[in-house]
Amino acid sequence: MAAAVLMLSSCGPKRVADEGQEAVAQTQNTEVMQQIEPNPENALKAQQFLKEAGVYYLATVEGNQPRVRPFGTAEIFEGKLYIQTGKKKNVYKQIVANPLVEICAFKDGKWIRISGTLVPDERVEAKKDMLDKNKSLRSMYNENDDNTLVLYFQNATATIASFGGEPETFSF
Repeated sequence: MAAAVLMLSSCGPKRVADEGQEAVAQTQNTEVMQQIEPNPENALKAQQFLKEAGVYYLATVEGNQPRVRPFGTAEIFEGKLYIQTGKKKNVYKQIVANPLVEICAFKDGKWIRISGTLVPDERVEAKKDMLDKNKSLRSMYNENDDNTLVLYFQNATATIASFGGEPETFSF
């Protein structure tokens, strides 16, 4: 029996008719995502939008339940867009189980959606860079602790849109 699935996408719900269609869609998305070349300029464009918005919302999945929470860290390190979290948090467990995520932020009548795979970077240099750029995190995290985690986007696609204009889509 086919089960209807409600997935969080594009800052809103998207109904996938059944599990078979979901598997086909995931396969097609994976094939497209494997073709994306890293582009540091586009990563910077996405990061600047997130910084100006101040807060963005990260969507993960726990089983078949979407989970969304506010985040604020978005930094460029070695040409890649990084975010930060703690390994003790549920969001970490969700990303490990399914690294495909989407983030959404809104500012000045426009929004950005970024979809991609989050890849953990355990290097002390990457953690230190994130913490040095976000001094408020220093009271909770340290690049040498066993909790701090930084992750970068791989095979990311971003869309900046508004209600009145043509959307701009780019990859990094």
